[in-house]
Amino acid sequence: MKIFLDTANLAEIKKAVEWGIIDGVTTNPTLVAREGAVFEERIKRICEVVKGPVSAEVTGLDYDSMVSEARALSKLSEHVVVKIPMTPDGVKAVKTLSDEGIKTNVTLVFSTSQAILAMKAGATYISPFVGRLDDISNDGMKIVQEIMKVIDNYGFKTEVIVASVRHPMHVVQAALIGAHIVTTPFKTLEALFKHPLTNIGIERFMSDWHEYRKKLTGENNDIDPEK
Repeated sequence: MKIFLDTANLAEIKKAVEWGIIDGVTTNPTLVAREGAVFEERIKRICEVVKGPVSAEVTGLDYDSMVSEARALSKLSEHVVVKIPMTPDGVKAVKTLSDEGIKTNVTLVFSTSQAILAMKAGATYISPFVGRLDDISNDGMKIVQEIMKVIDNYGFKTEVIVASVRHPMHVVQAALIGAHIVTTPFKTLEALFKHPLTNIGIERFMSDWHEYRKKLTGENNDIDPEK
């Protein structure tokens, strides 16, 4: 399973890249605005750092605006994937862009029926939002399971990005289902490293090592340097 980072923060992206576990980045205008950055410049910089798929979202809602923005965004870097909202005009735009060879990520997917339409239009990626579904007492991961089943049934080339991830178990569940990708905030990525037994184990190993070193030092102090 690939792991994308859901952020526009360059420091977070650089750290994740240094860990060697990040395959791409997803962003949106809100995330870029939080960084106080110029949208196009930040997208180009992220592409330079991660050197993998970077989802950049259009802001227009009508077909013509989305297609125009998508064409401009795709020219920023070979790594850019254009995020398109799941609407009738969005699906129409995806079909046009797909025919032109522009990679797309259909965002705000909340049902299997929506996913089917996006895949039929040729979306490179689709992003079901599992956390937001959980928030309204729906089972977000069930939607991911259904979408993966449809892909298995019909051989769609679209990859599933599990989005709106809230905690490490969302990542684990996505992997167990067989989702292609999960995109996660930096704090959730950090949380994947953590386990109390790991901390206890390290503390115990270090304590034993210090005790061992003390014994060695004590034995050496008993040796007469004149002999």
